[in-house]
Amino acid sequence: MEPVRLAIIGCGAITRLHVERILKDGRASIVALCDRDVAAAERLREAQLLPAQMFDDLPRLLNDCPIDAAVICTPTLFHFNQVQECRRRGVHVLCEKPLADTRERIVAIIDECRSGGPKLSVAYQRRYDPLFRTLRREVRSGRWGPVQSITTHSAERWQQTIAGTWRDEPAINPGGFLGDAGSHKIDMVFFVTGLAAAEVFAHSDRCGSRVEIVTTINGRMAGGAHLSMNFIGNAQHWREDLHIHCADADWMIRDGAVWFARNNRVEKIDQLEPPGNPIAALLDMVLEGRPNDAPPDCALPVFDFTQAVLQSARTGRPVVL
Repeated sequence: MEPVRLAIIGCGAITRLHVERILKDGRASIVALCDRDVAAAERLREAQLLPAQMFDDLPRLLNDCPIDAAVICTPTLFHFNQVQECRRRGVHVLCEKPLADTRERIVAIIDECRSGGPKLSVAYQRRYDPLFRTLRREVRSGRWGPVQSITTHSAERWQQTIAGTWRDEPAINPGGFLGDAGSHKIDMVFFVTGLAAAEVFAHSDRCGSRVEIVTTINGRMAGGAHLSMNFIGNAQHWREDLHIHCADADWMIRDGAVWFARNNRVEKIDQLEPPGNPIAALLDMVLEGRPNDAPPDCALPVFDFTQAVLQSARTGRPVVL
């Protein structure tokens, strides 16, 4: 079997993780790197010893270098046009989150994908993580009763790293920490529970930056489950917890493990779902026709939720979704 010919579009920090996964998987070959900053592409090529062609322009890459798939790692503002350019050339796409910068553009991409054509997946990493997949399996099994309350805590030393980058530009990174790193956590609420958001009330603080750094959210989900989320983008360490309280049991991810609680007893769960990652999933779809675990449809509820949170923080009023 010939390897899938892959192009990397955008050669920033997250790209290195994707490249490592591609090389480890072995079913694809990186044949092209594209970045307006050619020096960034060159550093990536040298660091990973990649036999890839170099481009500073996506249309020229698509014209001059035959590829089967592309991994888009550019700032959000560029995703819509780049996704469309690739798919219209018959190229499968894995796009970093968020999928696009406006609701209209996300809906347009979803509608186009429903008409067929090349595969498109969103790089929501946690959808392939054994911890979150296990939590989803249990919460959505129905064995533990309906979800009553959802609590998330996300802390990261994020503000300290964004000065002078696109992440501190409101036009390119709307929502700041909430819209960037926080989008993974928002997606997990929907992915694990299968519930839609009904209402949010939020407060946000830019903490001296140009984008939102700290955001706290109270709300409720369809069916009445309570929701509490906080995003601390200027913490001094990384921390991520997700607690789902069902009628008959509590399920939690904390300290890198899944925990089950019932009748005031807490147990660690060792029978986890198998691991995966967005690169392996893309290649599974392209080569084996497997289902898409992160289709473009999943980007819309995350976008709508984020916009509702930002609107509530601006107005000081609850927002109904």
